[in-house]
Amino acid sequence: MKREKHHFPKKWILLMIGCIAVIVIIGGVYTYRSQPEVSPTAAFITSHMVNENGTLASRLLPATSTDPDIVAGREALSESLGLWMQYALLTDDSKSFEHSYTLLQQYFLDKDKHYIYWKLEPNGQSKVNTNALGDDLRIVGALLQASTQWKQPSYHTTAKQIVDTLLASDQQHGYLVDYHDFEHGYSADVLSLTYIDVPALEQMKQTNIITTQEYTKYTDLLHNTPNDGVFYPRTYSVATGKYNYDDTINLIDQLILAIHRSELGESSDQLITFMKKEFEQNHKLAGRYKRADQTADVAYESPAVYGLAILLALQENDQQWADQLYAQMLTMRGWDQAYPGGYVFDGDTHIFDDLFPLLAETHLQKGSDTK
Repeated sequence: MKREKHHFPKKWILLMIGCIAVIVIIGGVYTYRSQPEVSPTAAFITSHMVNENGTLASRLLPATSTDPDIVAGREALSESLGLWMQYALLTDDSKSFEHSYTLLQQYFLDKDKHYIYWKLEPNGQSKVNTNALGDDLRIVGALLQASTQWKQPSYHTTAKQIVDTLLASDQQHGYLVDYHDFEHGYSADVLSLTYIDVPALEQMKQTNIITTQEYTKYTDLLHNTPNDGVFYPRTYSVATGKYNYDDTINLIDQLILAIHRSELGESSDQLITFMKKEFEQNHKLAGRYKRADQTADVAYESPAVYGLAILLALQENDQQWADQLYAQMLTMRGWDQAYPGGYVFDGDTHIFDDLFPLLAETHLQKGSDTK
């Protein structure tokens, strides 16, 4: 039996084509909006600041280290690893975090003594025998948050292992200190106040890795930190119980300390007032200042300073100040057209001058997305 052919009027065919086009367009818009926008700075880092083994290089240009205590060229830092982990948590990127976790276990974590090398050669080998407490706590905090965020108990296990090593080896006079030399068996006698990572310590307390008493011991140091009218001391001597100031003030240190104090509800009004006045008068913030007369000790600006200042402003709910700082920070991005998205000057950059601005930008965007 011969089937009848159905003929649709031309206008119906055109209408159907139009509907399909609209559906495709709407679907495309939805897909675009549902895809998180990748920061140009993140793209720069993944394109130019990653070594062949996946570790993050501390600098864009290769160079040979002449001092084991000074970072050079494409060496990788535990600091960078922790900051990149924090970015993965902010962007809910579990795959990126897992990759960083693999790097931690494969290259940074000593397999016998379970401490984190504070830096690596570009090929992943370590020539140091020391940790850096602030970097350790940042990584521990990231691991504990990731364990909860993505239901991965292995992250918690590794975090506890690192902390157990610190508590067993890296204490002097009842306090964790800046570093321990695991080959020669000696430790620093000071605790840098910037290393008192409040969110990490809070998570360590909540997961019973440390006691409430241990947590309070460190937060009390921040609650009681003195101020010379503008600036904070940099270290605490665990032997004498005294706070120690530097003659030259690194604004990065000041800002990290102020952020941690703010997390405890402590104000840093004097430091913020000083920075706002500096910005109003000189239209920039310098990287270092002389403590004696509060004048700039260097002419350069640091993208990391602006990134941290933004994070402090957001912590203090000062959106207007955060926006001003962000606008200034962006004027420093992409100066070198060969490296769009990067904070590159004279053909080179230090990765913390890209990671701190990236974290600040991401926090700003997340804040605006929730409004």
